[in-house]
Amino acid sequence: MAKKIEHFRLNNGMTILAEPMNVASVAFGIMLPCGTARIENGSAGAGNIITDWLMRGAGELTSRELMNKLDSLGLHRGSSVGTYKMTFSSSMEASCLTSAMKLYADIIQNPALDSGQFELSKQLALHELAGLDDNPNQKVMLKLRELFYAPPLGRPAIGHEQELNSLTAEKTKEIIKKNFNLSDAMITIAGKYDFEKICDTISCLFDKPQDDFECNIKKGDRKLGYTHFDHDGSQVHIGLMVEVPPAKDKDYYNIMTAVSILSGGMSSRLFTEVREKRGLCYAIGANYNSLKDRAGISCYAGTTPDKAQETLEVTLAEFKKLSDGVSQDELDRAKIGLKSSLIMKSESSMSRAASLGGDFTLLGKVRSLNEIKEKIDAVTLDSVLEALQRCNFKDCCIVSIGPKEVNATSIL
Repeated sequence: MAKKIEHFRLNNGMTILAEPMNVASVAFGIMLPCGTARIENGSAGAGNIITDWLMRGAGELTSRELMNKLDSLGLHRGSSVGTYKMTFSSSMEASCLTSAMKLYADIIQNPALDSGQFELSKQLALHELAGLDDNPNQKVMLKLRELFYAPPLGRPAIGHEQELNSLTAEKTKEIIKKNFNLSDAMITIAGKYDFEKICDTISCLFDKPQDDFECNIKKGDRKLGYTHFDHDGSQVHIGLMVEVPPAKDKDYYNIMTAVSILSGGMSSRLFTEVREKRGLCYAIGANYNSLKDRAGISCYAGTTPDKAQETLEVTLAEFKKLSDGVSQDELDRAKIGLKSSLIMKSESSMSRAASLGGDFTLLGKVRSLNEIKEKIDAVTLDSVLEALQRCNFKDCCIVSIGPKEVNATSIL
């Protein structure tokens, strides 16, 4: 299914990871150590400003000229700010890779950083944050993650209004200068490429001496229990999160299988028990989320005020029932679903490039697609049950947004 992962390290410490695919396209991600947990206290949301500000001119190109150059290459581009890394990504026809990399080298190393353009980027970030008031389903999960992981690990990329307003162009330039250190940066590539040629290109563009870089991140104290935020609406949005082993743990594939049993489709336990049998909510689902040393299963449920209490009780009961055991049919469906998702991701060069970076960041290595498939195949009823019994689903973080609180005390 997968071919050999290619790995090259520049003299300054920058890492290149690549995987060839039988496609006519190629995708890359440039990952910089400027994630939310690495940005200084009081500057939450700076990453959102930076990802936009950097695209407003670079090298000798104005903002409009840069956009025209990127568009002329047919790039499908994006950016994101994660816990540990800030990523600039693009996918394109394979022959455009070198030209695209040269443009991004200027964007990363020689951005214009015009003060007038900064204010426009800042206003966009503030508008996005304000938009959360119209999307309480998204807001509840951001608040949940922030409390469960605690700052700086749980710090939201979208930021906080007061901290965004306090940011200036000069302060943001300092954040860029401090955190855009190539010694802890990574470029991931997937698709059709010449590895030796692209490594030579990247070396010429990025292999410059770097200052010492301190990247230790201190964990904050998590806030478990129940938190409510008032919202004048007709629905109650509930988020809950329980702790499970992180991606580097031996139980990772067992937990992923359990999550698929819990919320892997219309035959999953949450959908069947909470939505279909009882009609308690209009939306429900759970996902696995991992950082380097902490991980959790997060769940969202959207319901009405009169059904919110029962929705929470039944949902949490389904979490706890997992450790009582699963059936062979549930296990088989979950494993098929996980492998189907793996196959679909393996057909996207953009998705595969992102996976290379995600694996290396969390695990310090990259898993091949064959390795992942074999690990899923090795999951058994006994291994899932043993992994679940090592989890504690009693200590959880619960957040609700809406016109009415729920009584979480009786079920925690």
